[in-house]
Amino acid sequence: MFTGLIEGLGTVTSVEANGPGVDLSIQPGDDLENCETTQIGDSVAINGCCLTVIRIEESVWVFQAGTETLSKTNLGTFQTGTKVNLERSLRPTDRMGGHFVQGHVDGTGKVDVIEAEGEWTNMCFKVPSQLTRQMVQKGSVTVDGISLTLVQVEHERFSVALIPHTLEVTTLGNRSVGDTVNIETDIIGKYMEKMLGSVVSGGEGNH
Repeated sequence: MFTGLIEGLGTVTSVEANGPGVDLSIQPGDDLENCETTQIGDSVAINGCCLTVIRIEESVWVFQAGTETLSKTNLGTFQTGTKVNLERSLRPTDRMGGHFVQGHVDGTGKVDVIEAEGEWTNMCFKVPSQLTRQMVQKGSVTVDGISLTLVQVEHERFSVALIPHTLEVTTLGNRSVGDTVNIETDIIGKYMEKMLGSVVSGGEGNH
C-alpha cells in the first residue's frame, strides 16, 4: 500500500532481458531520504507500479518486471537514463497525506493538454472510458504514482491542476503532450462500480 506522495526521483541504469521479462535497475536519487534502509523483498512503486526489490547492487535497486507489467504500463518504454517517480510502501506509523494507492496500475493514458497558468500547470490526460467511470470531480487519481485531485472528468479525459512543488519534484514537470502515463483509479471508485453493476444486473433476481 502507498500514499501517492513521491519520495524522490530515480534513474534507470539498465534494462536487461530475463526470460519473458526484464531486470530493471534503478538508482534512487539523493533526494530520497534513508534509501539505505531499503532491503531485498521490499515493495517500491515505480511510476505507480508496485515491484519487489530482488537485489541491491551497491546503491542500485534491481526489480523484475514481467510481460503483463511491461504491456500494461509505461515501464515497457524505459531505457537507460529514464527518470522515474519512487515511493516505498506505507508503514503503519506514517502520515496518510495522499490517498490509499495499491500500486496496481489500471491502465495507461496520454498527456493531451499542458496549459501554464502562472506558476501552476493544468494538465489533461486522455484515457479509456472504463477508467473515467471510476472517477469523480474533486476525487483522487494516481498518475505515474502521484496522488492528484481531479478537476474535470469527461467521457475519455480528465484534468488536474499541478502546483509548482509537484512539477519540481516529480516527472510530471518534464512531461510533453503525447507522453504515456500510468493511471490507477481510486479503490473506492472500483468497489462502487462493482457493487452498482451487480445491483443493476442482478437486482431483479434477488427479490
